[in-house]
Amino acid sequence: MCGIFAVFGCGQDTDSFRPRAVQLSKKVRHRGPDWSGVKVCGNNIICHERLAIVGVESGAQPLTNEDGSIILTVNGEIYNHVTLRKLLKKPHKFQTNSDCEIILHLYDEMGVELLNHLDGMYSFVLYDQKKDLYIAARDHVGITTLYQGWRNEDNSVWFASEMKCLNEDCDRIIAFPPGHYYNSKTGETIQYYKPEWYGHIAAGYPSLDDEEKALSPEQDKEMYTALRTALEKSVKKRLMSEVPYGVLLSGGLDSSLIASIAVRQRRMEESGSVSSNEEDDDDDIKSAFSSSSAFPRLHSFSIGLPGSPDLKAAQRVAAFLGTVHHGFTFTVQEGLDAIEEVIEHLETYDVTTVRASTPMYLLSRKIKAMGVKMVLSGEGSDEIFGGYLYFHSSPSAQALHHECITRIQNLHTSDCLRANKATMAWGLEARVPFLDKAFLDVAMLQVPANHKLSRRAPYNHEIEKYVIRKAFDNPEDPYLPDDILWRQKEQFSDGVGYSWIDSLKDNADSKVSDEDFAKATERFPHDTPTTKEAYWYREIFEQKFPQKACLESVVRWIPRKDWGCPEDPSGRAQKAHNAAYEKAANGTH
Repeated sequence: MCGIFAVFGCGQDTDSFRPRAVQLSKKVRHRGPDWSGVKVCGNNIICHERLAIVGVESGAQPLTNEDGSIILTVNGEIYNHVTLRKLLKKPHKFQTNSDCEIILHLYDEMGVELLNHLDGMYSFVLYDQKKDLYIAARDHVGITTLYQGWRNEDNSVWFASEMKCLNEDCDRIIAFPPGHYYNSKTGETIQYYKPEWYGHIAAGYPSLDDEEKALSPEQDKEMYTALRTALEKSVKKRLMSEVPYGVLLSGGLDSSLIASIAVRQRRMEESGSVSSNEEDDDDDIKSAFSSSSAFPRLHSFSIGLPGSPDLKAAQRVAAFLGTVHHGFTFTVQEGLDAIEEVIEHLETYDVTTVRASTPMYLLSRKIKAMGVKMVLSGEGSDEIFGGYLYFHSSPSAQALHHECITRIQNLHTSDCLRANKATMAWGLEARVPFLDKAFLDVAMLQVPANHKLSRRAPYNHEIEKYVIRKAFDNPEDPYLPDDILWRQKEQFSDGVGYSWIDSLKDNADSKVSDEDFAKATERFPHDTPTTKEAYWYREIFEQKFPQKACLESVVRWIPRKDWGCPEDPSGRAQKAHNAAYEKAANGTH
């Protein structure tokens, strides 16, 4: 993961603009502290701030093809880069060991069609000097961040990994849409990622009449096997690294599953039994392990307030898996002190994103200080399987399935944004196996919608994400302890300690007067904050980003009020949370 910045059609002389471009590129140097690169072509300038993880010694960017006519700056990882070399029909001389160089040569042979072959997370800008054409593209769900801006005075077009590179110079800024590419010749932004399940909402699939259809025992087994196999393969691919890596471990289901699979894969590597279920993936799986540089034992990391639920659960998982675990604590005051920095890095004022990002931001600094540059994380599972507690209030399987699709399509505004920017603030890369394209297809096409409804678990309560829990319920060779596998969802901002959100609300009450809050609509006519906490974050955001152009890219995450859910995004605000804990107190959990 890195930082990219590019300007096309600059009206200034590029020799005079170059220092300004370098200055703006420095604003994302936290994303890529290992090296900087700049290429100037006419009135276009392309910059790169590098975080070296694959091709460490030779992968400096911007990258160029053999004759220098194509220039590329990339933020991300291409997991199938070894396999993709088989698609090349011409002899190409690879100049680096970077996984990203394959984009240059694929473009040379097939143009933008290359996007349909990439398996990874990426945002990139590519300039073809011979055609005087540039394209920009973002991965399928926006795991990596990318912004596009326009300056009226010279009609120039700008791209950057973070908005802070653009806000002082551009008259309009948008978050570049995931699964799309921009073509400079036509000025069009075109969708290339179009999975079949994206069309389910418009088609009204599944129909309400189909919701009660059950799978046969054989079909059930096939579904669980497909989920398990796809997630294991996804984790394998993401172990591609030449630097030390670890796993984020909150003690919740998602991060614990990822950690468990990673531990198993490392054991297979050590025993020489690493294999793949599909022959086409063999080269990439072997490459991932042969290039990996890891501690002798996998290290896991968690954070919370002293005595938090997540810290206790994470320690339990780490002991079960045998990881070298690092459980860090922070104080409420340390969290409050970081809020302004967090909002500046996140470039959003969304309440739940700020709440959850602050502990992750503090944890990422600790991890980077230990020499780790990459971690696996569990983002995406809640959107895929209806894991947030407000999903318990879904009126039907159809409604739940459609909400899952919508949440996945908006991940780039919330959880992907948080995971990317909270970690990259310290030059730490987060990889998210649940958002693998192949795994998404299995989870969205092979799992019937009614299997994502909450179901009665072994502990005698209604549990969310039953289907993915059951897929990894293997008593003969358990992936996780039962009390973790069937642990109720704790949203990260809750799990770090319940007093964290309570303290944020109390602090907002002290900072925002009743008089000021009564004038919220007058002060913030666009997307008016509805709580003092939201007002406080909005105020900080506009101090950091006062330009109106910065507002267009912000989206607020709230539960479905039309399902009878409270607006507060905390899991504790949902009735399913209290119901489960009441049963626990009565000894039925």
